[in-house]
Amino acid sequence: MNIKSRYTHIRTLVAQRGECSVDELARELGVSGMTVRRDLRRLAEDGCVIRTHGGATLGERATFEFEFLKRINRNREAKTAIAQAAARLARGYRALMLDGSTTTLAIARLLRGSAGLTVVTTSLPAAAELQHEPGIEVLLPGGYVRPASPDLTGSMAESNLRLLHADIAFLGADAVDDKGRVFTNPPDNSAVLLAMAGSADRVYVVADHTKLGKTTLRCFGQLGQWTGLITD
Repeated sequence: MNIKSRYTHIRTLVAQRGECSVDELARELGVSGMTVRRDLRRLAEDGCVIRTHGGATLGERATFEFEFLKRINRNREAKTAIAQAAARLARGYRALMLDGSTTTLAIARLLRGSAGLTVVTTSLPAAAELQHEPGIEVLLPGGYVRPASPDLTGSMAESNLRLLHADIAFLGADAVDDKGRVFTNPPDNSAVLLAMAGSADRVYVVADHTKLGKTTLRCFGQLGQWTGLITD
């Protein structure tokens, strides 16, 4: 097992168990305790783990990354199906907006290989997915990075989005109730979503079946205002 694989395995084990001892990790990895201690020292320097007496627990950065990864993998097949439908609808358009949800991240991955496309997104992972695509220009509207999620928020993002225009936008939702109301959580994300919706000719809400028939704290719109809902 090479060093990168060991780092990944250590982070996964610590994330799953909350805390691991050096002896436990050495047995799992089939290496010496000295090697594990050296690996933990490097991972601690990177903020991925926190050293404890005789082992390690999950660091703040690794906790964030692990939680985001869990969000990405939750209902993955449904998100992929939704993304495929959205990518088909996006064909032929030149300017597209994506919010910071994990469902729109799945859409971004399917846009690779597009030509003559500008993607405006508040999602840092979506921007990273597309930044090296030769036929795609990626535009970030600015603003603050949310502490609990790798996307942009705040008045700068909102005002810049209002100055732009897109042919089509895809917005994630945390809930859609049986009256067609669309909800987001946390509430402070709603202004960015509304700015995106107001700047696009066509607006699709993307939400898998687990979000339907539910509500959260903040309603930011009604399906009837927009083009449609894409769900599995």
